[in-house]
Amino acid sequence: MNLTFDELPDPKRVWVGEPGSHEEGLGRLALLTEECVRRAAAQQIQTGRRVGLNWDLTKLEYPSLGRTSCDHRVVPILGGDTFDDVYLINPQQSTQWDGLRHWSTASGCSTQQQRLWYGGTTKGEILDKSNDRIGIQHWAREGITCRGVLIDYASWAEKKGIQYSTFSLHTIKLQDILDIVQESNITFEKGDILLVRSGMTKEWDHKMDDAAKKAYSALNVPKHAGVEATMEMVKWIWDTGFAAVAGDAISFEVYPPLGDMMLHDYLLAGWGMPIGEMFDLERLAEVCKELNRWSFFFASMPLNMPGGVSSPSNAQAIF
Repeated sequence: MNLTFDELPDPKRVWVGEPGSHEEGLGRLALLTEECVRRAAAQQIQTGRRVGLNWDLTKLEYPSLGRTSCDHRVVPILGGDTFDDVYLINPQQSTQWDGLRHWSTASGCSTQQQRLWYGGTTKGEILDKSNDRIGIQHWAREGITCRGVLIDYASWAEKKGIQYSTFSLHTIKLQDILDIVQESNITFEKGDILLVRSGMTKEWDHKMDDAAKKAYSALNVPKHAGVEATMEMVKWIWDTGFAAVAGDAISFEVYPPLGDMMLHDYLLAGWGMPIGEMFDLERLAEVCKELNRWSFFFASMPLNMPGGVSSPSNAQAIF
């Protein structure tokens, strides 16, 4: 992981650790060393102000791609004097981390193009209930915790007079991000967690009525604005040293892809890097503007589910 992108033997296969090991299961989170976390906490936690980054579990009320919305039931026990609750959720319909079992990429080893997950994990291993290789439990052991940095593209675009819908193929280009970095005087550090605000949750909550949400849900190929999928973006993400990336966009990157590559192929299947989607970044953006600082201590604790594919983020920013 200390190599530059140009030095990588195969940028789509940066697989570490023995198959089935905790090291393999951590993937890119191996960058979150004790020293990295200690330094981030010492530098970033100054006021004790906290901001939750989790959208309502009820969102998206009308998810796409055949996913189900959240079902929550309150269940009486002990004759109705006490209550439990039961959740039926697909983490992919609200704020969540894509785990290493979520995304595969073509192996290129045969004419049939067998697809492999991070580390060379196979579909058979993932469907085997006795096998929890590269499951989300590895991330739950220590959490996803370090310095977070917000790129508030939505506010920057509004200031520039750029109008768009986050339910389109609008693209957040690398140059846009670099311009925001310069204007905001941001300096990245190895192990940072990158957060990109496109404004999706704001649009869903305040600009779309039920009819628009249902129409989106019914699309066979929904459109999602997001970060551009280019080799320049891939190289920048690697060389900057991010441990994880996340945003409020539904797919983080533009979907469907505009070219012949996807960031998911590199970040998830290639590097073992967590991708966070549908984070609620609205209040975070407000606090960052108020304090005029764009970095903070980031803490997230995924579910400790052996063999889990994804997880609600359970994330917060601390200033």
